[in-house]
Amino acid sequence: MTLQQLKYVIEVARSRSISKAAQALFISQPSLSNALKELEKEIGVKIFSRTNKGIHVTKEGSEFLGYARQVLEQAELLENRYSNNAAPQHHFAVSAQHYAFAVSAFVRLLKDYDRDEYDFTFRETRTYEIIEDVKNLNSEIGIMYINDFNEQIIRKFLREGNLAFHRLFEATPHVFISGDNPLAKKAYVTLEDLEPYPYLLYEQGDYNSFYFSEEILSTLTRPKNIHVRDRATMFNLLIGLNGYTISTGVISQRLNGDNIIAVPLKVDEVIHVGYIVHKDIELSPMAQTYIAYLQSSIEEERQSLL
Repeated sequence: MTLQQLKYVIEVARSRSISKAAQALFISQPSLSNALKELEKEIGVKIFSRTNKGIHVTKEGSEFLGYARQVLEQAELLENRYSNNAAPQHHFAVSAQHYAFAVSAFVRLLKDYDRDEYDFTFRETRTYEIIEDVKNLNSEIGIMYINDFNEQIIRKFLREGNLAFHRLFEATPHVFISGDNPLAKKAYVTLEDLEPYPYLLYEQGDYNSFYFSEEILSTLTRPKNIHVRDRATMFNLLIGLNGYTISTGVISQRLNGDNIIAVPLKVDEVIHVGYIVHKDIELSPMAQTYIAYLQSSIEEERQSLL
């Protein structure tokens, strides 16, 4: 197995086409096909399935790609370190549900990381994709929640991906609403109070299961529902339509302003927010620092609500 073969595999996975990958790699299509077949034969794993609709990564191939990306990143660090005197470019990636404290911690990490070069990634994404990102080593840390309703299913996926969940904090449910919403002055709200207002939730794409919902109480039927993809749209609609969403109650006024407020929701539920990591991979110093910033950001933002 060579680094060149790993580069070939990653480009084919990115392009989803042998011919497009060959063009990007400046080699012939037969040469690329032969290189892939030799690699699959050597490791005893079928990385790609080939159909009339194109190239698809197999389940075993997805796992292999995760390790291949890590090997190439480490090789790049070695090259940068020893090919010249320049400091190596550091890589770090986080995948998260839509939590302001996760962004705040990421901002602090970047501000304190005094380097001329780095390559960091922060993905606010869907629940299933967070698990896949960490499982395949595309992200070192994933941030998500579990509760009594989804825990059995989520932990099944974590076990299958060889992932561990570490709790950051426990929260009671709140609703995020506009400060101008008629419910804003209430000490708490009930599900009945919320019925006249549009309910906003993050859509989960192909894995739109109740168990992967980013909001608790996902099985309840509501008369008005709006599915969104990003936090900015969510907050704009909360303000523009007097809508609401359900979350932990931890919100950053520094990042989101004071137009959105958190009001306790009177339900008997508990949310456990934490981070997931791969059991086989030792956390990098960057990841350990980010986790420390997560903890301090959560504490600061929770204190600001008191």
